[in-house]
Amino acid sequence: MRETRAARPHLLAAGLLGVGSAVCAVAQAALLARIITRAALGHARLTELGGLLVALAAVFLARALLAGAFELSGRIGAARVLAELRVRLAQHLLITRPGRAPGERSGELAAAAVQGVDSLESYFAGYLPSLTLAVTVPLAVLIWVTPLDWVAALIFLITIPVLVVFMILIGIGAESRTRRRWQALSLLSSHFLDVVRGMETLRAHRRELAQSQMLTEVGERYRSETMGTLRLAFLSALVLELCAMIGTGLVAATIGVQLTGGHLGLRAGLTVLLLAPELYSPLRQVGQQFHASADGLAAAGRLLEVLDQPGLTCAGASSAQPPQPPDPRTAPLHFAAVSFAYPGRAGDVISELELTVAPGEFVAITGASGAGKSTLAALALRLADPTAGTVSCGGLDLRRIPLEDWRARTAWVPQRVKLFHGTLAQNIALANPAAAQAQVLRAARAAGLGELLRELPAGLDTVIGDGARRLSAGQAQRVALARAFLSDASLVVLDEPTANLDSDTAAAVGEAICALARGRTLLLITHELRLAARADRVVELHAARPLRATLDEVAA
Repeated sequence: MRETRAARPHLLAAGLLGVGSAVCAVAQAALLARIITRAALGHARLTELGGLLVALAAVFLARALLAGAFELSGRIGAARVLAELRVRLAQHLLITRPGRAPGERSGELAAAAVQGVDSLESYFAGYLPSLTLAVTVPLAVLIWVTPLDWVAALIFLITIPVLVVFMILIGIGAESRTRRRWQALSLLSSHFLDVVRGMETLRAHRRELAQSQMLTEVGERYRSETMGTLRLAFLSALVLELCAMIGTGLVAATIGVQLTGGHLGLRAGLTVLLLAPELYSPLRQVGQQFHASADGLAAAGRLLEVLDQPGLTCAGASSAQPPQPPDPRTAPLHFAAVSFAYPGRAGDVISELELTVAPGEFVAITGASGAGKSTLAALALRLADPTAGTVSCGGLDLRRIPLEDWRARTAWVPQRVKLFHGTLAQNIALANPAAAQAQVLRAARAAGLGELLRELPAGLDTVIGDGARRLSAGQAQRVALARAFLSDASLVVLDEPTANLDSDTAAAVGEAICALARGRTLLLITHELRLAARADRVVELHAARPLRATLDEVAA
């Protein structure tokens, strides 16, 4: 409730509609009892009952409309809550705290963000409205029944807590089983994603059958947990129905005894008897909806854990006017006594680094694997913040600059380029969606994509990416360079842009990098000495401790 603003008006509407439904339930029972009594004892004609029948029809219609509004309110509220949660999760993972935390698995996050959030619909659209009715309807029934038959009211007061205690006990067990089931699903999702990503490697080493067996075992565990959860759900339904049936039977028996002894009138007895199912029905419904929403609650716990993790902050956010972000084209980028350590790992990756990159300078960062090259690039892009020291531009600590403002001045060309399903123009324009077609074309040619454009049947309008035309590694790398050209970023960071490319392709990409460096500050992470020799200056890093980490791991 605290995390989702969209849930609050939905709950308010559910409360008001619940009160209306409770009033209609009592009115319906009272009108039915009065009509039956007058027809049975007073031998009233149909014309004499016309007013009461019209009132009863109006109550029926009101209950139907309230039930429809209840359902509609729940669905609309649930849709808004789910959308808000997904937006917050995406913003947190992309901006506030880029990348995965130690121990997180992509498959688990994907399962929570997609299937887990979808499961919350049952909670907001089913469980919470039912909980509202379970509070308002029994309360209204008790208020109405007590003056008519205190014995029946006493039975209600005794059986309701018994029913609630059973619901709590079963709910505790269901929550535990559901959490284990969700963990099994997360494990299955994570392992399946890893297998799909590494399919080529597994087949090359003839390990596909072993992974198939592993998926079977994890799937069997998920099946077992699911069946256990369903057994518990069926058991809870049996217990709730049994308790409600016993309560209704006790009330019916006491009413019969009182009617026989003349201690209770027929109209009052009928009213109480008709209200007994109305009292127990919402309580049974709560139990059913709880099991339907248990998956969503388990997923929500995981999502809120992710959202609670600290992210990158802006130290100057408390000021009335955030500082104007400096331009790396005109202001130096300075690393002052910078140290960085990954959470959960012992030792520093970078220790007391001192480095100044002049405005418009092309600097190549070299060094052995684990020396902290990609970590340095991540600090420059503010995909991470130093654990000690400061990274500043023009004398202004990057942590004082809003993330969006700084990243608007930067571009990143990763080692592993991600191409999305869409046209070549759309993939290039990822850095600047508002760019005109002519601008996209100029960026593509500047990145060395002219020959590819002549080969493609539809040029920039050719669909590439998953399920469409596939590009070679060198062509994909040029697409990433074209994005950087189109972004007009002041600071460009390239992480091993020629890795896994043949010598001719690497040379062509190197020419495009030199063109990209004109008028910009450029940091190049590379092992290629020939490519590094093109830079204005080469900086070699030495490992603070043995570690292998790529920029893709920091930001993926």
